[in-house]
Amino acid sequence: MALIIVLALAAVIILWLVSIYNRIIRLRNRRENAFADIDVQLRQRHDLVPQLVETVKGYATHERELLTRITEARSAALQATTIEEKIKAETNLGSALQGLKIAVENYPDLKANQNFLQLQEELSDIENKLAAARRFFNAATTEYNTGIETFPANLIASNFGFKRETMFDLGPEKRDQFEEPPTIKF
Repeated sequence: MALIIVLALAAVIILWLVSIYNRIIRLRNRRENAFADIDVQLRQRHDLVPQLVETVKGYATHERELLTRITEARSAALQATTIEEKIKAETNLGSALQGLKIAVENYPDLKANQNFLQLQEELSDIENKLAAARRFFNAATTEYNTGIETFPANLIASNFGFKRETMFDLGPEKRDQFEEPPTIKF
């Protein structure tokens, strides 16, 4: 009888450990799926950037440095392989595209160009979708990180090599920029 109780207790413990492990796997897969959603939006943005750059080139011939920076940032983003590399590369590309938005203000003819307006609208739509996908990714990352850091899952996670994952954030330079209050000029 004691043997049956010991075997039953061992079976319960094993099932409990397996369920914790499986939960961690589900959380990791959810995070990876969330990044796949971001990848779809990034691909659309990468496809749109060359069209946008070519449209601007015709109007802003002396903005070559900015256009080169955008092209290089896009290339780096396309070559990134890991999630961490993609996050860094996409932060750089987003920063370069922000510089383009500022530079365009100097070209009233460009701002009125129908092709440019359509591309700018598409880019804005992609950026909005990308922001939503990033929020979902960060929520999935937070859930995953919490899942592997709480007891008793942290014991299993550390033994199977699960590690804390990074969020898809603005980066330090963008964060500093958003912490400053906007200046309003009349």
